Amino acid sequence: MNILMMTNTYLPHTGGVARSVAWFSEAYENEGHRVLVIAPTFAEGEAEDSPVEVFRVPAIQHFNGSDFSVRLPIPGLLTSRLDSFRPDLVHSHHPFLLGDTAVRVAALRDLPLVFTHHTMYEQYTHYVPGDSTAMQRFVMRLATEYANVCDHVIAPSESIARLIHERGVETPISPIPTGIDAAKFAVGDGLAARRRYNIPPSAFVIGHVGRLAEEKNLGFLAEASVEFMDEHPDSHFLLVGMGPYAETFKSIFGREGMLDRLHHPEGYLSGQTLADAYHAMDVFGFASKSETQGMVLAEAMTAGVPVIAIDAPGAREVVRDGENGRLIMEEDQAQFQEAMRWVANSDEARRQALRDGALSTAQDFSMSLCARKMLDVYSNLTSARRQSSLDDSNWAALLRVIEEEWNIWSGLTHAVSDALFGADETEPDASPTQKAV
Repeated sequence: MNILMMTNTYLPHTGGVARSVAWFSEAYENEGHRVLVIAPTFAEGEAEDSPVEVFRVPAIQHFNGSDFSVRLPIPGLLTSRLDSFRPDLVHSHHPFLLGDTAVRVAALRDLPLVFTHHTMYEQYTHYVPGDSTAMQRFVMRLATEYANVCDHVIAPSESIARLIHERGVETPISPIPTGIDAAKFAVGDGLAARRRYNIPPSAFVIGHVGRLAEEKNLGFLAEASVEFMDEHPDSHFLLVGMGPYAETFKSIFGREGMLDRLHHPEGYLSGQTLADAYHAMDVFGFASKSETQGMVLAEAMTAGVPVIAIDAPGAREVVRDGENGRLIMEEDQAQFQEAMRWVANSDEARRQALRDGALSTAQDFSMSLCARKMLDVYSNLTSARRQSSLDDSNWAALLRVIEEEWNIWSGLTHAVSDALFGADETEPDASPTQKAV
């Protein structure tokens, strides 16, 4: 089948959604399907390692200090490409911006529409001008109303499936996580990575991989780590990733005189270099409560690294306390530090049991298994081919929140769009509910 993926973030951005779209797309093509990804442009340019064809739309770069691009409202730009691709199904990865376009594409072309609820959107509103409690309520309502006009919703974990159902999602929901390609992380040279980053071969290494941003609760992780490291002078921290919180993280180590024990490689790591970094770790620290799935946790476990995490959606589906790491039930630094001590003081038999537990868990997140589950959803939808029309009340509810969303974005995007392309091409007076693709 021809699968159309529409996302507000994609490679070269290295966040979880971008990687999920790329990895699923690659898996689909390996199964003989065709994939077209519609995504905004990024300042970094086209991703050289994109596994599938990408059609870029113009966008505002690094919106409001974030790493993300926000697409400009240019109607009609996609029509000819979609005509030639002839999609059988639309899979939207956001409930706004290009997500709006995905709804219109599916409706106008009578295609099934799938939506993956990747994110706890209310925990990211600090990237939007006018962040407030009201904005958080709005984005939760937007995601719910959006899900209810789709034919099927994908939740990255059982926890998120339950949560969005409780919030009012009535569309059928399937919990399908983003799978991990074990071949990319199972083999690595941890000693080589330690030499590369000046980490002693015998050090106890706490590691973390991910985007370094406020919503990841990295302040908690840094504070807990320096307290533990003060007691354990042979311990070091390997921090992999980039983002606006990097300097704050470093400042916490600097305050305690531990910058020489914090190792932060420049840039984003990928491929074998990333695998080597995982294999250099003795334990993976994770304090985020905003995740919908534990992608980096599964990656770490594929490398045999046990995980210490705070109990939260995503983490609780991956970490089994005492078997493949430690799951801390409260956001309590003393408990987190005690879990680090528990791992650090483990004898070789318990460390091997933790490694075996991590490797066993990783098998549940294989990319081939997750892709097959997703393709089964697609196949069922395309065979049904929208036998019944959407409930008018669901459409009306979504249109209302899209109008509200449009009011938030339109002033900024139209101003930039007019400057770049001219008013005639952007139809600034038309709302998204009036435009056709």
